Amino acid sequence: MADKPSDRTGPTRSEKPEKEVQEALRLAREAREHAYAPYSGFAVGAAVLAASGTIYAGCNVENVSLGATVCAERTAILRMVAAEGAQAVHLLAVVTDASVPTPPCALCLQVLAEFAVPECEVLLCEPHAVRERWRFSELLPRPFAPENGPASRPRA
Repeated sequence: MADKPSDRTGPTRSEKPEKEVQEALRLAREAREHAYAPYSGFAVGAAVLAASGTIYAGCNVENVSLGATVCAERTAILRMVAAEGAQAVHLLAVVTDASVPTPPCALCLQVLAEFAVPECEVLLCEPHAVRERWRFSELLPRPFAPENGPASRPRA
């Protein structure tokens, strides 16, 4: 089993190079074009900036059972883990064409809690512009995180 991300402190919003932000947005937009959303019609693209500096993108993939649907945010995180192992996430960009900014769902926020640094910036975007900027800790201030999960409890 891979180790948990150890880099739990990361750059603040102002420390992220604009080049990385723009590349994450580009990759999230591109991934959105590949979304498989025949049931909802709601195509989503996402990209995460790993501690290594690599950006991983993903799109949502729906399933007729709905419960087997995988969101774009989780797809991007899973691609990161598959490629490099567990990494701290410093940025998440989410791109939709919704009329209002669309944050990650609760399940995606919980998965992100496993990897995101508290200062992880979350960009909520439409195809051509950033609509809102949040820190992960603002979207999920008290996550069920690795440090308070089952592994942290003493065994009898």
